[in-house]
Amino acid sequence: MQRTQAINVIRASARALALGHPASDLDPETAQNGDLERALLADAQPFGGWNPTGPSTCSGSPSPGVRSIYCVAGEGSPSPRAGFLLAPDGCQSHVRHERASPKRAQTASVQPWESRPLTPMPKGAPWYTRDAIAVRDMLASSYLNVLLLCIPLGFAAWALDWGAVPVFMLNFLSLVPLALLLGSVTEDLALRFGDVVGGLLNATFGNVVEVILSLEALNKGLYTVVAASLLGSILSNLLLVMGCCFLLGGLRYRVQTFNATANQATSSLLFLSCIGIIIPTASTTLAGDSAAAQDLNLRISRGAAVVLLFIYCCYLAFQLHTHHDLFAPDGDGDEEPTLTLAASVTALAVITACVAACSEFLTGAIEDFSLQTGLSQAFVGIIILPIAGNACEHIVAVMVAMKGKMDLALGVAIGSSIQIAIFAIPLAVIVGWVIGRPFSLDLDPFAVVALTVGVVHANFVTSGAQSHWLMGLQLIATYLLIAVTFLYR
Repeated sequence: MQRTQAINVIRASARALALGHPASDLDPETAQNGDLERALLADAQPFGGWNPTGPSTCSGSPSPGVRSIYCVAGEGSPSPRAGFLLAPDGCQSHVRHERASPKRAQTASVQPWESRPLTPMPKGAPWYTRDAIAVRDMLASSYLNVLLLCIPLGFAAWALDWGAVPVFMLNFLSLVPLALLLGSVTEDLALRFGDVVGGLLNATFGNVVEVILSLEALNKGLYTVVAASLLGSILSNLLLVMGCCFLLGGLRYRVQTFNATANQATSSLLFLSCIGIIIPTASTTLAGDSAAAQDLNLRISRGAAVVLLFIYCCYLAFQLHTHHDLFAPDGDGDEEPTLTLAASVTALAVITACVAACSEFLTGAIEDFSLQTGLSQAFVGIIILPIAGNACEHIVAVMVAMKGKMDLALGVAIGSSIQIAIFAIPLAVIVGWVIGRPFSLDLDPFAVVALTVGVVHANFVTSGAQSHWLMGLQLIATYLLIAVTFLYR
């Protein structure tokens, strides 16, 4: 789905930069499918009717086993435009140099054009070699993965009792790369099972960091943190992430357009979630704080949670079956998984276990962290915690928006908000019901007002199915106003 294609664009950009290419050289429509060579091919400049034949040489230090990129054009190329070929044992000369010099390109050894992975893959390599190369590529795909070093430090801080602030910060930083890797492994696993099952996997694990964080806080009775972190995730995706998409995309493109029908459906779902939260909150406000009123509110909240979960299942059917064409990205979608099934499942289990452990340590330190820093639990939940869970969505959505793929960017930003609003929040209510934690949808009235205003403003901004940089600035300003209020409230 949208997140799959968006992450492919990020990977293709990182690999292009590693080859000396600016990310702007990529064709975004082709890069979505995870095919770097075709993405570069689509953006190439034609040299004219030159058809290279015969062996030749190129400059640069030979590097056995490293594929070099060569230009080819004319009748013999796989496209009417210029193309890029990967030679199995070539030199280290860069594509941009050969594009700038057609004569130099004519001296390159030409191999039959085919789509190959960037990392050399020996023929007949055993499964563990392929998995090792795939894992290495995932770890090298983002500089944020350096923060994985915080995982053992976070464990040590908890075990050796370094204090609430180090425990909170180290485990908080650990969640950022874990969320990124979890998204990559989920996408790789989803490729094996087709659109429907793959979409269900993405929907289930798309916000697993936020869900685990909220359930850990729920288990400790931190109801304020549960409500604040989930509402904060919605506001972060809807205002900050989408605002950055509109702003940075609008600085590169004067006006960007997106699918009006899909936007209308998702906007109405977000407002429905606001209604499901407003009704229990208003019920408590009007009925008072008596035990009978609280019991009534708890029943209303559980009934509303069941309704919202049912609507979420209907939304999945709408997105994956009856109207999947509204959410289907452009391109052939011919990407293949890089990990074996066993490796994907193992990696998913290990990463999820690490997320659960880091969330356990982090939520256990929230109360002391709040006291020592002077930050309220509401501010920590609404502003700070969503940064860890939304790091992946933020990076992916902004990158694809800057490449002109606004439908893809909104699919990541708004899709994540919907999953939190009509899945994660009611799920917390139901889980609390099962484990004996009376968590209800009677939330802080100001937080509910902030959520409703944010959803309404986002709906106004996106109603015309067009965006520009000023719209993005407005969304970011709305988020900052809410953040400042919770900081001093």
